[in-house]
Amino acid sequence: MIIQRGTAGHTAAIVTILIWGTTFVSTKVLLDDFTPMEILFYRFLIGFIALILVRPKMIPFKSWRQELLFAGAGLFGVTLYFLLENIALTYTYASNVGIIVSIIPMVTAVLAHLLLEGEKLRLTFFIGFTAALSGLLLITFNGNVVLHLKPLGDILAAAAALVFGFYSIFMKKLSAHRYHIIELTQRVFLYGLLFMVPALFLFDFHLDLSRFSTASNVLNMLYLGIGASALCFATWNYSVGALGAVKSSAYIYMVPVITIISSILILQEKLTWIALLGGALTLLGLYISELKPKAKLMENGSNMDA
Repeated sequence: MIIQRGTAGHTAAIVTILIWGTTFVSTKVLLDDFTPMEILFYRFLIGFIALILVRPKMIPFKSWRQELLFAGAGLFGVTLYFLLENIALTYTYASNVGIIVSIIPMVTAVLAHLLLEGEKLRLTFFIGFTAALSGLLLITFNGNVVLHLKPLGDILAAAAALVFGFYSIFMKKLSAHRYHIIELTQRVFLYGLLFMVPALFLFDFHLDLSRFSTASNVLNMLYLGIGASALCFATWNYSVGALGAVKSSAYIYMVPVITIISSILILQEKLTWIALLGGALTLLGLYISELKPKAKLMENGSNMDA
C-alpha cells in the first residue's frame, strides 16, 4: 500500500510538472488577444467552477486566524504570483520565465529558514545559490543585449518566484489542518479571485466574450483553467502529502526544461548559447542547494538511529 501511494505521488508530481511546464506557452499564445489580467481572472474562475462541480462542499469558517492563512495563500499563490508571471511574459521569452521561476525551491528554503522552525542553511546552499544567480544574470544579460528585450520581464519573473515562496509558507501552515485537497484548493482559489476584483479596475480588463469564438483561445483557456489550475493544484498537494515537500519540490527542476522544449517546438523561440549556459548554471545551482543538504540529513538520521 505504501509503494502504491508513493508511485501515485510520483505520478501526480510528474503530471503536474508536465502541465505547468507548458503553461507559459499557452499564456504566451493567449496574450495575443487577452491582457495578463484577463487571462488570470478567466483562468481561475474556470478552475474554481470546476472544483465546485467536482466537490460541491466547502470548508466551514473556524477562526479568523485560519481565514488569514487562506487569504494569504490566495493573495500570494494565485493573484500576485500569476499576475506577475503573466505580465513578465509580455516583456520576455516564455523560456526565460520558465527558467527564472525555477528558483522557487531555493527561495522557499530561505523563507522557511527565516519564518519557520526548520533546517539551517548550509554551505552547499550558498554555493548552489551563487551558481543559480550567475545563471539568472546570464539569462537577463542575454535578453537585454542579444535579444534586445527589456530586462523588466526577467525581474518580474524573479519577483513571482519570491511571491510563490511566501505562498508555500502559508500552505505549509494550512497543511497541518489536514483538509480535503479539493476543498483546500477551493478556498485558496476563492480568496485569489476576491483579491483580483480590485485589480480588474486597475488593469486593462474587458468583458469581451467574442474572443472565445476561436478554438485556440477556448482550448488554451480551458487548459489553463481546468488543467493547470484546478487539476494541478490538487495533484501537487497530493504529491506533497504522499512524498513529502522535499521530494516533491525536486520535480520543479523539470519545469524550465519542459518550458524550453515546448517554446522551441510551439512558439519557434530561438535560444542563444548564453541563455542555454545561464539555464544550465541555474539548474546546477538548484541541484546543489537542494540535494546536498538532503544527503547530509539522511546521514545524520542514520547516525542517530545507530
